[in-house]
Amino acid sequence: MFSSDAFSYINVLDKTMDASWQRETVLANNLANVDTPGYKRQDVEFSSILEFELTKTQYGSVDGAVKHVDLDRVDAVTYTDNANYSYRIDENNVDVDSENVELASEQIRYQTLSSATKQEFTRFSTVCTSS
Repeated sequence: MFSSDAFSYINVLDKTMDASWQRETVLANNLANVDTPGYKRQDVEFSSILEFELTKTQYGSVDGAVKHVDLDRVDAVTYTDNANYSYRIDENNVDVDSENVELASEQIRYQTLSSATKQEFTRFSTVCTSS
C-alpha cells in the first residue's frame, strides 16, 4: 500500500479487490466440493467490516473517513455458512445454482473494482503529466 493521503482511495480499492479475489476463490472451492459428503459451504465477509471501520472514524464524510481509516484492521474473514444446516442426505449444503450466481456476481464486482483502480491511476497520470 502507498503511504500518502493521495492514495487513500486506491488503498481501499486494493483491500476490496483482495477481499473480492478471496471470495471468488472460496466460491470456486465450494463448487469444487459440491459432491463431497459433509462439506459445508464457506463464504467471505468484508463489506460490513470495512463499513464498520469507516463509520467509527470521527470524520463526517466518506472522504475524511477513507483518508483516516486503519486498513490494517480491515481484513476479509472466511466463515462456514449454515454449518448445521443441510437439505441433502449427504449433509453437504452447497447449492450449485446459488454458488454460480454468487461467483458471477463476484467476478463482475472484481472487474468493476479493477476498472475503478485503473481510473484512479489514470487520474494521477493526468495530473503528473499536466504539471
